[in-house]
Amino acid sequence: MTEKSGKPRDGFAHGTGERDGTGYDVVVVGGGAAGLSAALVLGRARLRALVVDAGEPRNAPSSHMQGYLSRDGMSPAAFLAAGREEVAGYGVELLAGRVTDVTRNDTGTGTADFTALLDGGRTVRARRLIVATGLKDELPAVPGVAERFGRDVLHCPFCHGWEVRDQPFGVLASSAMSVHQALMVSRWSKDVVFFLHTVAEEELSDQDLRRLAAAGVDVVPGEVAGLVAEDDRLTGVRLADGSVHARSVLYVGPRPVPRTSLLERLGAELSETPFGAYPVVDPTGLTSVPGVWAAGNAVGFAEQVVHAASGGYRAAAAIVGDLLMTDLDTATTG
Repeated sequence: MTEKSGKPRDGFAHGTGERDGTGYDVVVVGGGAAGLSAALVLGRARLRALVVDAGEPRNAPSSHMQGYLSRDGMSPAAFLAAGREEVAGYGVELLAGRVTDVTRNDTGTGTADFTALLDGGRTVRARRLIVATGLKDELPAVPGVAERFGRDVLHCPFCHGWEVRDQPFGVLASSAMSVHQALMVSRWSKDVVFFLHTVAEEELSDQDLRRLAAAGVDVVPGEVAGLVAEDDRLTGVRLADGSVHARSVLYVGPRPVPRTSLLERLGAELSETPFGAYPVVDPTGLTSVPGVWAAGNAVGFAEQVVHAASGGYRAAAAIVGDLLMTDLDTATTG
């Protein structure tokens, strides 16, 4: 049988971190789905863990999240609140704040390999580090897009397509790659207009045009000047020539900006992609820096909540085994 309570039965954590208030087995940077999932595994493994969260979840503009079995339709805020309560029940410490810098200490002792500086000036030490800082979505600079993002301006049909199905869709092109988004959303509506915006029609390939026609997607050239809303609902997309196309949903393609500054400071190898530079990781999330794992949108722009939670779990499980073997090897050779 397992027993869950606010703290372990003897009143303190059983990890190998130091007990001076600054030392932990693992520091988790980021308290979203990936970070909290990792923290849950670490707490249940009786390791001393600290989660430092800046409170900037990528899905904060959304009122609900979808596609997470048993959590479908739950608000992101409620999801994170439930997660924090769960991990706290296993003795994991939660701290609102930001890790501004981190250094790796090659002491050779295996006890405190990293020093993290927090925005309030406090420093904490950890034997292992999980970076789950996610990314920031940089929205197209079209008036009305930022204000309506997460409501009727959307970016992911898997996240919100069912809720707006069969409505008149618009798709705002940000590059020729936006064709893929226009084709995908046609699964949820047969009334789709692809606004080329700043993309020239000549940039689209013949295959792009054939697929768009086959999907029934109308292609409209011309720069988008802004959105039209009535009674706080999107009603149309206005072009620079003054014409308005009636639409009740607009899909956009934000530019993902990975939060990789801490990984860069540690010297982690990054891989350039069309959607930003992300750390090179193994299947558990281990980066090129020994002792540093990454999870969630910190490793890729397309990680949904369910993927992020899975990645955090895998990283934490790998760390549990890594620390155990390190301690056993130290005990047998020391």
